[in-house]
Amino acid sequence: MNDVPPETVLYEVRDRKAYLTLNRPERLNAINHRLARELPQAVERANEDPNVHVIVLQGAGRAFCSGYDLKEYAEAGVDTQGPVWDPIKDYRMMKRNTDDYFSLWRSLKPTIAKVHGHAVAGGSDIALSCDQVIMADDARIGYMPSRVWGCPTTAMWVYRLGAERAKRMLFTGDTIDGRQAADWGLVLESVPADELDAAVETLADRIAGVPINQLVMQKLMINQAYDNMGLQGTQVLATLFDGITRHSPEGRWFQGFAAEHGFHEAVKWRDSGRWIPEGGGPIPTKNDLEH
Repeated sequence: MNDVPPETVLYEVRDRKAYLTLNRPERLNAINHRLARELPQAVERANEDPNVHVIVLQGAGRAFCSGYDLKEYAEAGVDTQGPVWDPIKDYRMMKRNTDDYFSLWRSLKPTIAKVHGHAVAGGSDIALSCDQVIMADDARIGYMPSRVWGCPTTAMWVYRLGAERAKRMLFTGDTIDGRQAADWGLVLESVPADELDAAVETLADRIAGVPINQLVMQKLMINQAYDNMGLQGTQVLATLFDGITRHSPEGRWFQGFAAEHGFHEAVKWRDSGRWIPEGGGPIPTKNDLEH
């Protein structure tokens, strides 16, 4: 009997294109430690393959990625420290995750995210780390943990949207569909769901016809402009803030809520727009949830 768990990131090469598939469909490809670690390994494998010119990242099943697996991190309290917490320990953990996602941005070869279903919370960090994002019209993208228990560590919202629209998204934790994301310039393009595969293949095939050295030089030049604008420093601040949000009084309230009632109820409360108690406060009772 084979007890080895399945790969969380599948790897396949066809026609000068590497296909990386997030592979936890039963959890809507929610992020756990293993998925975060396997992603950069797959990116590195594609970069080392002389037959690969472009990398396509997609999700198995009904979604691209639903964010961190809150059954582990919120409900079970994985990586949540005690009342006296070490911010640098937390920073090291989240910095590694951020670097894992940003392997897509730092990849020498171009990366394309193919988004269906949802790319939300940490899943939006992964999608927005790609060079190009193509979404289905009905797919949703957003960072709901900006309401409580999170700060987007890749900081790509502001670099893609500008200050005002990034604030619009992160002050509310709202999600938007593919059409609005494309209209705002957050993603490259939005297409009907049944045309998503074809749209991604058309772009990937066009890129795949360019010599690798040309692709690498164009990408390095463009990425350097973002580095000159302070991308790395912004990510340091965002990653530190992410740890603070999870250990603030409000963050501990949310994690306690998830531990008491399950992460589904905690997320339902967070995303509904209901009041999030400042300073924490008592965990809602079952009666509170019914009203």
